[in-house]
Amino acid sequence: MAALRDLQVDEAATVKPGSSTRSVHGGTLRQKAYGSLTTPIVQTATYTFENTQALIDFMESKTWGDGSEREEYGRYGNPTIAAVERKLAALDNGEDAVLYASGMNAVTSLLLSVLPAGAHIVMTNDCYRRTRQFCQTFLQRFGIETTVVPVGDYDALEAAIIRKKTRFIISESPTNPYLRIADLERIADLGKRYRVRTLIDSTFATPINQRPLEWGIDFVVHSATKYLSGHNDLLAGVIVGRADRIKALRDSRGVLGGMPDPQNAFLLERGIKTLGIRVRQQNQTAVAVANFLESHPRIERVWYPGLESHPDYAVAAAQMDDFGGVISFEVAGDLRTTSKFIDALQIPYIAPSLGGVESLIEQPALMSYYEKSTEERLALGIRDNLVRFAVGVEDTEDILNDLDQALAVI
Repeated sequence: MAALRDLQVDEAATVKPGSSTRSVHGGTLRQKAYGSLTTPIVQTATYTFENTQALIDFMESKTWGDGSEREEYGRYGNPTIAAVERKLAALDNGEDAVLYASGMNAVTSLLLSVLPAGAHIVMTNDCYRRTRQFCQTFLQRFGIETTVVPVGDYDALEAAIIRKKTRFIISESPTNPYLRIADLERIADLGKRYRVRTLIDSTFATPINQRPLEWGIDFVVHSATKYLSGHNDLLAGVIVGRADRIKALRDSRGVLGGMPDPQNAFLLERGIKTLGIRVRQQNQTAVAVANFLESHPRIERVWYPGLESHPDYAVAAAQMDDFGGVISFEVAGDLRTTSKFIDALQIPYIAPSLGGVESLIEQPALMSYYEKSTEERLALGIRDNLVRFAVGVEDTEDILNDLDQALAVI
């Protein structure tokens, strides 16, 4: 067995590997260069040819003489990066994956590679802010229009599709910051009926909790900076999907130049090996935190798909293996009171990211929308007392105690 991916995607297999087994072994070649257990870092920008005939053989087949894949130039490919791409494809049960320098680089490269001038996109309003910004401002320069519809309104989503013009339906699931859950089956069905490609940003879920390709989605994107890496020490992004479509994206990456660094790819693969363990701990803590906060008198509302009070609980329960490690909630108070609560916490760091081993917390009104007034933020659905908490792998009881003491301060 060359790679665990073959077993993982075999629907007839009686025994399928679990999440931690897939995290460690998925897509990984059993025998690596020099007998190394870990994937070697091929730190080069240029690849050489022994002679002219070797160059001609490469141009004919893109392989070494023995048939194994090889590269010509670092912007087009790298063995370390290729190894990580195999693992990422295996985790999401995709045919192939292409790695990029960041999550936004993955999204922008996909859309720039696929969309023709004059195309149309439909996206939900709770998508990542920078993705919306790219579609509504940058792509507009090329005559590409974007229609934004309310998350969860599938009638509006269908009504926004323009036959023979709409090329993409884009959503995030869970979304940021309200953790809305897209009905992947309904979105995939709309895509097939209207011949529109579908893209789901599954960063918050990770392949451990949700695999959109299994529901018929065409492309999955992750900011690998977050949970996949897990240590807040690198930038990377990935697109997973059907092999022919990913090959086209890999070719366009060589033109657009979004190649990640092999050192970062090595660190990413190392992080992925503990993905199953980390995410399970974060899932467990997040459920406990969500229940604690929902019953606390100093909290007005909790947004977490694992709570029955969440508007998408039924969808999340049906299509997710677990509910993720991010909780959003509204403190009983104003902007200043909420900041006082955050400053009283001792475990989480105030930071704009998520998915690492350290707990991170932020006030979106200040972290993401500081330049806007309270009224402008409210128009975007962002209240001054909103908090987003991305739990790490610290002990659950310690996090609960820290939240309790900080809430007592206000």
